[in-house]
Amino acid sequence: MASTTSPTYGAFDTSHSSTTIHNEQRSSYTKEQRLENQVAPTDDELSELPQGRQLGVVSATFLIVNRIIGTGVFATTSTILAQSGSVGMSLIYWAIGAAIAVTGYLVYAEFASAIPRNGGELNYLQHIYRKPKFLVAAMYGAQALLLGQAAGNAYTAGRYLIRAGGGESEWGARSIGVGVLIAALIVHGTLLKWGLRFQNVVGLVKLAILVLIAITGFFALAGKTKDVPAPDNFTNAFEGTRSDLYGIVNCIYNAVWSYVGYSNIFYALGEIRTPVRTIKIAGPLALGVITVLYMLVQVAYFAAVPKAEVLTSSQIVAALFFKNMFGESSARVLSVFVALSATANVFSVIFSQGRVNQALGRDGIVPFSKLLASNAPFKSPLAGISWHVIVTLVILLAPPAGDAYNFVLNLSSYPLNVVNAAVALGLLAAYLPYKFRPDWAKSWAPPIRATFPVVLFFSLISLFLVIAPWIPPKKDADAVYVSLWYGIAPAVSVAFFAAGAIYWATWYVVLPKLGHYRVVPTQTKLADGTPVQVFVREQL
Repeated sequence: MASTTSPTYGAFDTSHSSTTIHNEQRSSYTKEQRLENQVAPTDDELSELPQGRQLGVVSATFLIVNRIIGTGVFATTSTILAQSGSVGMSLIYWAIGAAIAVTGYLVYAEFASAIPRNGGELNYLQHIYRKPKFLVAAMYGAQALLLGQAAGNAYTAGRYLIRAGGGESEWGARSIGVGVLIAALIVHGTLLKWGLRFQNVVGLVKLAILVLIAITGFFALAGKTKDVPAPDNFTNAFEGTRSDLYGIVNCIYNAVWSYVGYSNIFYALGEIRTPVRTIKIAGPLALGVITVLYMLVQVAYFAAVPKAEVLTSSQIVAALFFKNMFGESSARVLSVFVALSATANVFSVIFSQGRVNQALGRDGIVPFSKLLASNAPFKSPLAGISWHVIVTLVILLAPPAGDAYNFVLNLSSYPLNVVNAAVALGLLAAYLPYKFRPDWAKSWAPPIRATFPVVLFFSLISLFLVIAPWIPPKKDADAVYVSLWYGIAPAVSVAFFAAGAIYWATWYVVLPKLGHYRVVPTQTKLADGTPVQVFVREQL
């Protein structure tokens, strides 16, 4: 049976955590009384992880920056342009992507300000969906533990590093990706502070690269391109705009995916100092800077590269931009930039997903939970990080090249949309008229409120992104895969959630019924001081 965390928020009525029961009042209860009466833990109990709260605003900001800025800004432009049909409309989709990211951040911030713990949406889902007990945690845990979100950027880092040397090698790219993953495991698993410093420095470099592209774009607008005539993409900028549903779906999907990562600090919120203050600063700062730079970079691309070339070239648009502005030899420099950006993204994902795995372990529901929950021996979630790296290595190395490989690399996006929709729709309940609210929302008053219009907008967008991948393409040429069914990614994602539900039913319902016992949660601590929840059998 599994083991885990100190009181998880799935087990407590946190609606009082920021209103009627203040910290001083909560301190008058013993820990046992709080457990019995379902009163939220004190702030001290929220900081029970052995590593403590050691991340400040700067590190929190770069957790978001490094997670968002991967390869999308260098490569997604051509996809959005092709599906939107025009330069002007493609820029609007980039702005829509930013708006969705901002609303998503605000939705998560509302929950996080009331529940400042590691694990992100795992806590929020358990807080909302309390019955059947532990079901939502098991369903969430299945996809979180079995999907390697860092595989795509690990492969990209290897691919572009080889390109920087003037070569192409599928297995060479995967091998370098393995090295990047192992490096992230060692640094974040054993050298926590150095890992954060590395991320902060590389995050600055990534922002500097985008600033360089944006500034160069102003020279392109002035006609200062190298050995090529300046394109005229902004005259009749909306000519050719598409209005078909499949194109709209793909544009929004790609724009949103380029901003994914805005929720990254919430996975490590239990390690962030003054979490509410940090939430108010880090997210707006990171998203504000990234949005401005992303828009300027898109303008720069279109100022230097003709629309037809963007649509027909096999190179990513950033490579075309560097070639037109700095000459052919600059392509290798860009490859280094892209590889560095992808590497930093891998480090950021490994950092956060290791903490999600640890939070799942601390909740005690998944197999080997005590191991996943552990902070030994380096006061970091080494086991949680190691598990995510193992899963990612399998995804990186096992599939053959082609459709199968593209499928497994793209698989992580759909479950994220399902989780976003579940979180946002759950939060909508807190904005219903009082008599229609669920019990947890009746006295809900966290320090940060997203507001009803924001929550409604993000709920609708998230639902749209859950439904959209099931819509078939009109033409085979528009399909994501050559030989696979267009809906395979969402179908397999649903299977992951279903597997979690089957595991829960077996562990919590069927086996106890057959064995004439029930599983009862209790709180304890591991040898390294990590508080966990464990389940014990109680014979009937």
